[in-house]
Amino acid sequence: MMIMVRAIVRPEKSDDVLAALMAAGFPAVTKMSVAGRGKQRGIKIGEITYDEIPKTLLISVVKASEKQFVIDTIMEAARTGAKGAFGDGKIFVTPVEEVYTISSGVKEPDIEEAAA
Repeated sequence: MMIMVRAIVRPEKSDDVLAALMAAGFPAVTKMSVAGRGKQRGIKIGEITYDEIPKTLLISVVKASEKQFVIDTIMEAARTGAKGAFGDGKIFVTPVEEVYTISSGVKEPDIEEAAA
């Protein structure tokens, strides 16, 4: 089974996360600039309230057996300071049912199934 790991991180931490994933053997990542807010409902600086805060969305599809390692790698690289800070981001994990290669139109076999 394949798993999609989506991480929303601070923009200034995205290069650290990408480097950590590359060093760990996971070079395939999609990166997007996004904006949004979490429980904090934005941020107020002086008299100005910013409802949407810039973040970076990183998406990677990995084997289910590698899921926890990838999550731990992202958390360690994305966390600010030793204990982390409010607004460091979120990680969402979902199953991937099928994968197709666009150039060939071929459905890819489940990697864990093909290795067995």
